[in-house]
Amino acid sequence: MPVQSRIPKPQLTARGYQVVVVNYADTYRQDLAFKLAGVNTVISLISGSPQIALIDAAAQAGVRRFAPAEFEGPAAQRPQPDALDRGKREALERLRYYQTRGMQYTSFVCGILYERFGPGGMIASGIGLRSGIGAEGDYLLHISQRRARIPYGPNGQPGVICMTSAQDVGRFVAAALNLQQWPPELRMCGERMNVSHLVQIVEAVRGAPFEKAQYNAQSMESALQLARSAGEMQAQLRTISMIATANGRFDFASPNLNTMVAVVPKRFQTWLQEAWQGR
Repeated sequence: MPVQSRIPKPQLTARGYQVVVVNYADTYRQDLAFKLAGVNTVISLISGSPQIALIDAAAQAGVRRFAPAEFEGPAAQRPQPDALDRGKREALERLRYYQTRGMQYTSFVCGILYERFGPGGMIASGIGLRSGIGAEGDYLLHISQRRARIPYGPNGQPGVICMTSAQDVGRFVAAALNLQQWPPELRMCGERMNVSHLVQIVEAVRGAPFEKAQYNAQSMESALQLARSAGEMQAQLRTISMIATANGRFDFASPNLNTMVAVVPKRFQTWLQEAWQGR
């Protein structure tokens, strides 16, 4: 499968991948469609207007299947308006339109990536570089500093999240390419747990207690208002993601892809031990 990128990727070319340099600006849309000619499936890792351009060009080129850059919780569980959207709603609306014209699509739902809890956070693995909340400590736990934030939901219980490692997401997606039909969502999960249990696992692996701060709806809203008044965008995104966790954005039942393909995902504790070994 060719890899499309805005810039050359010599590290991928050296590994045998075909890298096609593309431009997602409107004036290059015809060229983008030309470069997609003969492609059966597109897996998108971009968001916003570039992804819309990619979807339009894929439809024009006759691409059979398209997977947008989702890779989080189910779309139905997102609030409107959604501060974490980054163009996802528009992309799904566009794909529903093209589905009526014969192009299949699916959203790969994986919950939270384990890599959020690795050394340096997701960005250390080259993931979420433009999200604004990809560094270590941006989501719930700062493991190096032994600090944890535990959001509580409307039911008075810690928020629940589904999680999967990025490597296993890749394995699930690769296996899904062999499926004849794609439903609107393909859900995968390595492990599901509440945030309090998550913190307990991390404390056990690191061999030390963490400083814990508990948040309910009122204290999270106060923190959000404080961040807004100070103009601190990163603090806003951190708090919004914590509110989203409390409200079940990253929790889901029936991970259908787990039952459809022969992929056994890694457990979170095993992954965490490997990620922090020797540190």
